[in-house]
Amino acid sequence: MSSQFEAAVRALWSEEFIRFPIYAMTMSLIWAAYWTRRLRQQRRTVRMLETAVAAGLSDPPSLHPVINEAHCIGCRSCVTACPEGDVLGVIDGKARLVNPSHCIGHGACKRACPMNAIDLVFGTERRGVDIPFVSSEFETNVPGVFIAGELGGMGLIRNAAEQGQQAITAIAERRDKSGDAELDVLIVGAGPAGIAASLAAAEKRLRYVTIEQEVRGGTVAHYPRGKIVMTEPVNLPLVGKTRLRETTKEALLAFWEAIEKEHGLSIHYAERLESIIAERDGFLVRTSSAVYRARAVLLAIGRRGSPRKLDVPGEEVAKVVYRLIDAAQYDGKHVLVVGGGDSAIEAAVSLSERPGTQVTLSYRGAAFSRTREKNRQLLAAAAAKHRLSVVLESSVREILAADVILEHHGAQRLIPNDAVIVCAGGILPTQLLKDIGVRVETKYGTA
Repeated sequence: MSSQFEAAVRALWSEEFIRFPIYAMTMSLIWAAYWTRRLRQQRRTVRMLETAVAAGLSDPPSLHPVINEAHCIGCRSCVTACPEGDVLGVIDGKARLVNPSHCIGHGACKRACPMNAIDLVFGTERRGVDIPFVSSEFETNVPGVFIAGELGGMGLIRNAAEQGQQAITAIAERRDKSGDAELDVLIVGAGPAGIAASLAAAEKRLRYVTIEQEVRGGTVAHYPRGKIVMTEPVNLPLVGKTRLRETTKEALLAFWEAIEKEHGLSIHYAERLESIIAERDGFLVRTSSAVYRARAVLLAIGRRGSPRKLDVPGEEVAKVVYRLIDAAQYDGKHVLVVGGGDSAIEAAVSLSERPGTQVTLSYRGAAFSRTREKNRQLLAAAAAKHRLSVVLESSVREILAADVILEHHGAQRLIPNDAVIVCAGGILPTQLLKDIGVRVETKYGTA
């Protein structure tokens, strides 16, 4: 029996001895494949970072992540969580912001980090961003005045909508029917934050009115036709969870219009805010067509305030506008687009697709910083097909009746022109905020 047992043991040992090299070789191959893939990913990430820096695209446009390398474990959770793709990468075992200009402040990276190694901040050490001070409830330093959405630096639709709701929740918790105020809250703006706030106010049975100086949708309404609007699912009061992911501007505006009609929202269009004066129990609010007394005011307006102008001779003529609404009206014309941001590139590309339209895009910078990669690709493709011309490091010197004078590398060029579209951003409504007493802070890489 003993000899049989020993024989069996020797047989098993012999088999395992033979199998061990096979196991070891298999694990070595798996390990080698893993590290080859990691090194390939890192080389690609380094190239993206170097390309961004070389192109002058190292400044994030708005809210963006800052990684604490002491806490980061290089798990790539933030990389895979970002819905924009290729914004973050891992280099030498630590997460890095490798495509800063692509980041639009989703915040998904922060939520995904298991080590809480990510903070979301505005501005950088080199470039400050003016942001009105708000509390965790989105109340400014002026009690009763709240800010939500783009004015507070949050242009993303989902985040703006959530801020609008949270501000209304804080206002509802302080509701006081005493005094002379006819409204619990006056909401200024009918973009993502304003519409969400209006729904929340209706759900909580607050006395409210929403005013909008232009049309439904706020900043979104001024995007070029057919623009894809990136959104994430968001829970809206009275509506529930929306499942919009990628949708056009027109579809999103139609969605909001249907919501407004279904729930009977009290939104007054073409009514402009003129002044907000603090009173004992609230605010006296004057608009272009009415006077309201409200216990609280929610500013859900954009950051544009008023469009930034060129301040050149001839700018006052009718052919100069500050946004593109309908590209079709420029069919067969010579159009100059001025600006280097997403809105300028989108306008130029949209115009270049129209029959017979000759488009020139002028930008004072040497590269298109703070723009999305997808827009830069579309612009490059249109330029390669000679549908438009791009003139970097140029500026408008004078606008004439049938021409425009551009200065380019010290020389002046006269180009035929029927229309000028200036997409140079807007000026923060600082005076309005100053008149109300709202404190504005310049953020240099801080939350």
